[in-house]
Amino acid sequence: MKYLVTGGAGFIGSNFISYILNNYPDAELVCLDSLTYAGNVSNFAGFDKCRFTFEYADICDRERVFELTERYMPDFIVNFAAESHVDRSILYPTAFVSTNVLGTANLLDAAKQFKISRFHQVSTDEVYGDVDAPHFSVESDTLCPSSPYSASKASADMLVLSYFRTFGLPVTVSRCSNNYGPGQFPEKLIPLIIYNIMNDKPIGIYGNGLQCRDWLYVEDHCRAVDMIIQHGREGEIYNIGSMHTVTNLEMVDMLVSAVGRTALVDHITDRPGHDKRYALSCDKIKGELGWTPCVDIEKGLAKTVKWYMDNRDWCEDIMNGKYIEKNKEYIK
Repeated sequence: MKYLVTGGAGFIGSNFISYILNNYPDAELVCLDSLTYAGNVSNFAGFDKCRFTFEYADICDRERVFELTERYMPDFIVNFAAESHVDRSILYPTAFVSTNVLGTANLLDAAKQFKISRFHQVSTDEVYGDVDAPHFSVESDTLCPSSPYSASKASADMLVLSYFRTFGLPVTVSRCSNNYGPGQFPEKLIPLIIYNIMNDKPIGIYGNGLQCRDWLYVEDHCRAVDMIIQHGREGEIYNIGSMHTVTNLEMVDMLVSAVGRTALVDHITDRPGHDKRYALSCDKIKGELGWTPCVDIEKGLAKTVKWYMDNRDWCEDIMNGKYIEKNKEYIK
């Protein structure tokens, strides 16, 4: 099996590559990444270089996408590449449209032209928008994105599914909840909280901090994506979540306890359009594919906190931008 994984230098994409390499001895993987600020080539450490290839490329570069797809002729294209930080999407919405929509269109056209066996689109629970308790979003729900980020991902989802209906392209879509785990870029909530606690810095929390999120350990997500690619029905959407929500303030308390230090919470002005609650029903993937999350939140947070505490130098390098110099060695 040969995979073309876009966005593979990022947190989730690199974990997926690691998962496939570790579980499929004959698998070969090509990572296509433009090494924007959240991409880190250190994530490739330990990969089997005989089965892993990195290609510096932007999915917005249509000619490059076609060139690489034709050169490697993968069985599967797995699209993790995305601009994904909501705050940045509020400041620079057109960048999100470019990568998340037009970039996805380029990949779809390449998959269609070279008759790829499966195109898998990695999406987000944010496309559903606010979900009032005690309800959980199901795959057939009407999409109601609230930010330029989630709107661009919803657009990409619709585009992917249209290629199934119009062209018969074998596609699947997964919508995951918030991922976390070791090595995540510290603009995201959990690693940023851990970093601030370790460095005696105040923890900035939007508004009242009562926004609810479903937290999914990254390895559970990768296992689910693998199962969808191998056994999921073409043209279908699958939610991937833990079905266990906590508020942002509850997350702070859990992390303070795990780190073993006190912390000051600084309530800051809420961001525009901030959704109050995301929550996914995972009955479909559980019923059809037998997937369930294996890592509960307490165990996952303990592993994550330990990793960040053991890798303080890595955190400092990321926060100070030192990793960018290493990335430049991969840019040709």
